[in-house]
Amino acid sequence: MSQVNPPYRADVVGSFLRPKELLDARHAFQAGKLDRASLTALEDRLIKDLVEKEVKNGLKAVTDGEFRRSFWHLDFLAGLSGLHHVKAEHWSVHFEGFQPKAETVVIEDRIRFPKDHPFLEAYDRLKAIAGDTPIKYTIPSPSMLHLICAVRCETYKPIPFYAEHPDALFDDLAQTWTDAMLALYERGCRYLQFDDTSWGEFCSVEKRGAYAARGIDVDWVAKRYVEVINKILANKPADLTVTMHICRGNFRSTWSSTGGYEPVAEILFGHCNVDGFFLEYDSDRAGGFEPLRYIGKQKVVLGLVTSKDAKLENKEDVIARIREASKYVPLEQLALSPQCGFASTEEGNLVTDADQWSKLALVKEIAEEVWAD
Repeated sequence: MSQVNPPYRADVVGSFLRPKELLDARHAFQAGKLDRASLTALEDRLIKDLVEKEVKNGLKAVTDGEFRRSFWHLDFLAGLSGLHHVKAEHWSVHFEGFQPKAETVVIEDRIRFPKDHPFLEAYDRLKAIAGDTPIKYTIPSPSMLHLICAVRCETYKPIPFYAEHPDALFDDLAQTWTDAMLALYERGCRYLQFDDTSWGEFCSVEKRGAYAARGIDVDWVAKRYVEVINKILANKPADLTVTMHICRGNFRSTWSSTGGYEPVAEILFGHCNVDGFFLEYDSDRAGGFEPLRYIGKQKVVLGLVTSKDAKLENKEDVIARIREASKYVPLEQLALSPQCGFASTEEGNLVTDADQWSKLALVKEIAEEVWAD
């Protein structure tokens, strides 16, 4: 199973369950009972413990588990210039069960990536902890900013500049994420992932219909998202791997969208120039493998092992599904991972620490069998 470049045969989406010690400390910090330096020191120590576990469990690239974040996406978006992080009356999308804390971002000025964005320091700290071990770093896709502010939000009104120059919003998204990508690259990042649930929504017949009823052409929006991502990737250094993770929502083991990839397959798989896709495939909500026929040179990491519940998948069943997917994408372009992270928000899924490592052990065991040298 030797493989030099990511994504790896046995890979991981990125987030891990937060230790209770960390959750308690973050609550104390928010309440003004703990200073930032003390919180950061604790985060460093717990991330060091996590990295050691990741290495011990055979991961070829380690993450910080997103331990410094409350959300997989809002922390990054809130750190951009031109955005304002606000409380909201309700979350921007409905989940089937628990509902996340109601927070969002709004566009108040032209969007830019600041040189002091907190994710840069977070990367530097992870690099100091990981040493020579390769790092996988995750940030939300530019699509998520547009989706949250300009698609989901029914009261969205563009700032005057974007109203007068509609294309400028997409241009600024591309430039902002290009600047973020290159700033991380300069710090040593060679494996970057864009997390993106917009495509999960665009797979949903129900949500497509609701957007159409509001006058939103989902296919037009989808094409613009691919154009933005490709514009970013045109500036990607040759030795940087950029992947995209797609799922249908992941909060407290719940989900927010359902539907197979067919509605977006040609636009996304056929034209988006990422190096690989991490695709949710752990339930019937994701449909079959037929849409993978549009995949070109991209690697496809099959999310066949769920992070939403503790029950371990049957190894032979997973292997059979990998073989089925190989009818549409050559086996050498395929890999395996959990379908999502274990804690897309700090609250985490309804699994235990032992459960998440058992899931990763199963992924590694299957990958070693399927792609044995």
